[in-house]
Amino acid sequence: MENEQIRVLHIDAAKEWRGGQQQVVYLCKKMIDMDFKSEIVCQPGSELKAFCLTNKLPFYALPMRNELDIVAAFRISRYAKQNQYKILHLHSAHALSIGLLAKLFYSRLKLVVARRVDFSVRKPLFGAVKYNNFFIDKIICISDQIRQVLISDGVTENKMVTIHSGVDLHKFDLATAPKSLRQELNIPENHLVVGTIAALAGHKDYPNLLYAAKKTIEKFDNVTFCAVGDGPDKDKIFNLAENLQLGSRFIFCGFRKDVGKFLKMFDIFVLASRKEGLGTSLLDAQSVGLPIVATKAGGIPEAVYNNGNGLLVPPSNPEALAQAIIDLINNKDKRIKFGQRAKKNVQKFDINQTVNKTIKLYRKLLT
Repeated sequence: MENEQIRVLHIDAAKEWRGGQQQVVYLCKKMIDMDFKSEIVCQPGSELKAFCLTNKLPFYALPMRNELDIVAAFRISRYAKQNQYKILHLHSAHALSIGLLAKLFYSRLKLVVARRVDFSVRKPLFGAVKYNNFFIDKIICISDQIRQVLISDGVTENKMVTIHSGVDLHKFDLATAPKSLRQELNIPENHLVVGTIAALAGHKDYPNLLYAAKKTIEKFDNVTFCAVGDGPDKDKIFNLAENLQLGSRFIFCGFRKDVGKFLKMFDIFVLASRKEGLGTSLLDAQSVGLPIVATKAGGIPEAVYNNGNGLLVPPSNPEALAQAIIDLINNKDKRIKFGQRAKKNVQKFDINQTVNKTIKLYRKLLT
């Protein structure tokens, strides 16, 4: 099949920038580089639109006010028809709702849905119906665990395929951690840095990390925790950190675009989630050779192997999380060994593999 026949319109209704938005631009850009017709529909004023502008990616900015925005759905269907798009790739639950409505106006569209979280779709009320209807041609699950959750929720199994999210393995090759970064954050030169990159949202379980940090810094004078990310639970999380009297030993850096500097500064990467689709921040951390401490939540065990490239602990267990962190702090050789294995392990999550598998799926749908 000629490349011209694969024409994909990606829809993402989020205003913030997280791992899902990074996957959208990875896929769209790679497709364009391979001479496929590919474009992104995004919210006006969103971080995704700003990225597209800066990086000269084709986009269509369209207000998508809610999941039943029939005006947005009609405009998308009309835009797809005018530009001869054949596939709508819907990158969130919100986008799925609008995509289903768009297909009512333009029935020839194929619908591909990305499912990135391991939450049950039985809630809200119409979640299971939304994911289990004949309008959807294929559901891409970014981990096998997500696929199992959907099967448990009664979603048709043969409509699903697992295609793991990927990362650019060389994205941070030239990144460095300048001394000025430690100075900016007031981190002493002799401190080990235990870092995370995660939204300040419930499923990331920052309380689990904060309680583990409290236990860790009680044992060590030369360890600082550092969190990169922003989100809806910011005030609640900040209050807990204050109540635990973590002070300057736990630093919140907010949303940052220069995450490469932080990854190069970290000595240990930790992800304390109680729910997680896969965790692309874990993959980025492995690409720079960081040892991992993470929970056995969602798809994380598909990316991190206990006593291989990191340590896995039960979710929502600060004692176990702290003990794993302390183990790596005490054992430099283990940190080095895990980091070396991490760089090898992450090769199978190369974004090029993700893109090639996705394009293969597109071809199959259009054959």
